[in-house]
Amino acid sequence: MAEPVYRPVIWTAKTFFASLGIRFDIVGNEHLPRAGGAVLAINHTSYLDFAFAGIPADRVGKRLVRFMAKDGVFRHPVSGPLMRGMRHIPVDREAGSQAFRDAVANLKTGELVGVFPEATMSRSLEIKDIKNGAVRMAVSASVPLIPMIVFGGHRILGYGVRDFSRGRTIAITIGEPMHPRRGDDFEQVTQELRQRMQQLLDVTIDRYPVGPGDAGAWWLPARRGGSAPTMAQAEEIEERVRAEKQARREQTGQ
Repeated sequence: MAEPVYRPVIWTAKTFFASLGIRFDIVGNEHLPRAGGAVLAINHTSYLDFAFAGIPADRVGKRLVRFMAKDGVFRHPVSGPLMRGMRHIPVDREAGSQAFRDAVANLKTGELVGVFPEATMSRSLEIKDIKNGAVRMAVSASVPLIPMIVFGGHRILGYGVRDFSRGRTIAITIGEPMHPRRGDDFEQVTQELRQRMQQLLDVTIDRYPVGPGDAGAWWLPARRGGSAPTMAQAEEIEERVRAEKQARREQTGQ
């Protein structure tokens, strides 16, 4: 099928990344199938994770990933037409069943579907609690479930961060496929997925370039000697942000 929007967007993104001198350190490409459907379960710390997480698939037979994203992105006057043109999958959190059906339909036709099972970006940079939708999709479509870690994008564009300095590294690790089956305990498999993602995160940080002057860096998890919020602190921040958003909605009557 022709991709009149997706292919030019990929070319533009690659050109932009090259202009920033971004170095990609990708491990585990051999775990991505060259054909057939698969669910990619990806951690989420950056507004650029969609773009970065699609690079390994592009390098494996020029494959494309259909990402699941909140429906608000599809309503934006700029991103909306692009997201629809790339045939990504809108997720209405009030009615998520349609997004689930759309994702499974894509998987059954041999597509790669990218999922961020943490739902929102992690302020702690750790793996948050994850939902079981990725597992259920893989089972419904009878396809592999592949964990993936992207690390470094939060140094460029993340919560309160907009830094386009040259020479950043983006480290990506693709784990071995999981093969959940009907009859499995979905919550147990989801916890196994989270554990694998946590292990992959540690492996990714282990090889990430950290210099002598980076001790206590904000872009490293507290558990790894950085000054990012702990998971408990991150949850407190999230609760405060949710309360502020709710107050604004009540003031505007929306």
